[in-house]
Amino acid sequence: MNQRTSTPSASAGSALPRQRRTYTIGELARMFEVTPRTIRFYEQEGLLAPERRGQTRIYHEKDRVRLKLTLRGKRLGFSLAEIREVVEMYDAMPDGNARQLKRLLEILADKRANLERQLEDIRLMHRELDDVESRARDVLASLEPGSPNG
Repeated sequence: MNQRTSTPSASAGSALPRQRRTYTIGELARMFEVTPRTIRFYEQEGLLAPERRGQTRIYHEKDRVRLKLTLRGKRLGFSLAEIREVVEMYDAMPDGNARQLKRLLEILADKRANLERQLEDIRLMHRELDDVESRARDVLASLEPGSPNG
């Protein structure tokens, strides 16, 4: 069920103001292609704070934006603590401020440094695998019939 907050001035054919739009958990789940369980988890972690009407959760535009930021942060490899910090800064200053942006840049620099370390580890592991494979092929070739050592 699509839930919207009605206002006395809203006429039947007019669109409701964006900040008045509400969402069900199912709508948000479909919108972001996640499960309702994922949304409930982020709520439990304090990243979302829907209004409650009995057992029903009513999500507002602020919750939608916070979920979007949370999912983007997860894709970028942010921890929940880092996501919470960025989301709280966003809540305090939606258009950004110097402190918020500097902190975001610090987090991004840390992520980039970690990725560079991981890339170097992968390169090293790749070289080691190549070396082991080459030695195994050499030994196998020497064991096959018709080889000088076989």
